[in-house]
Amino acid sequence: MKFISWNVNGIRACVQKGFMDFFKEADADIFCLQETKMQEGQLELELPGYHQYWNYAMRKGYSGTAVFTKKEPISVSYGIGIEKHDQEGRVITLEFEDFYFITVYTPNSQNELARLPYRMEWEDAFLTYLKKLEEKKPVVFCGDLNVAHQEIDLKNPKTNRKNAGFTDEERAKFSALLENGFVDTFRYFYPEVEGIYSWWSYRFKAREKNAGWRIDYFCVSDCLKERLRDAKILTDVFGSDHCPIELDME
Repeated sequence: MKFISWNVNGIRACVQKGFMDFFKEADADIFCLQETKMQEGQLELELPGYHQYWNYAMRKGYSGTAVFTKKEPISVSYGIGIEKHDQEGRVITLEFEDFYFITVYTPNSQNELARLPYRMEWEDAFLTYLKKLEEKKPVVFCGDLNVAHQEIDLKNPKTNRKNAGFTDEERAKFSALLENGFVDTFRYFYPEVEGIYSWWSYRFKAREKNAGWRIDYFCVSDCLKERLRDAKILTDVFGSDHCPIELDME
C-alpha cells in the first residue's frame, strides 16, 4: 500500500501548479491533503477510482483536510468528537478492516506563540482520541503536525528555540506521542539523516537554500512496524510551501 500526505497550502492554488500531474503519477492507495483552504462547492476534483472525503473549516479560506482513497472505508468520521476542536476541519478518520487511517492538520502556535495554550489542549485531546481508537484497531495517522521534533529536523535549531513549531512544549508533546506507542516512520527508517525537510518558508529563498523544517509526518501504532516498507519525503515535488510525504506499507 502506498500512502501520500501533502499540505497543499490551498488546493485551488495547488491545482494551478501541477497538483493533478503529481496525483496521477503518485497513483497512491490513499492520498491526503491538509490546509485545503476552501469551502464545499468551490472546487470539483475529478478523481476516477477514488472515494473523496472533505472536512471544511467554518472559517472561509482556512485550514481544512481531505482524503482520497481507492478502497471504500467501512466508516468515515470528521473531527475528534469535541466541539471546541472540531470547528476548523482538521481531522478525518477512515476505518478499514485492520486499521484506522487518520489525516490531521495540527493547529499552528502562531506568531509570539499566541495560540500555544490552545495547541497544548489540542495535543492532549488528539492523543486521547488516538489511544481510544487504538483499543479497537491499530492506527496510521499523517499530516502537518506543525512541530520539528529534534534539532536534526530543522536547518536552524538554535535561532528557532522560542518559535512556533520548535518550542520545548510542542516538542515534548510529540515525544509523549512516541512514548505512548506511536512510531515516527521517517526516523524509523532514517534515524540520523540530516537535511531532509518538508516545509520551507516562502521568504528568504528558503527552499533554494534548503533552510527547511520537517513538520509533516506519517506515524503508526507500534504493532504495525513489521508492515512498514519505506518512508519518503518527496522534496522534488513543488506546488506548495510543503512537499508531499509518502509511506509504503504491506
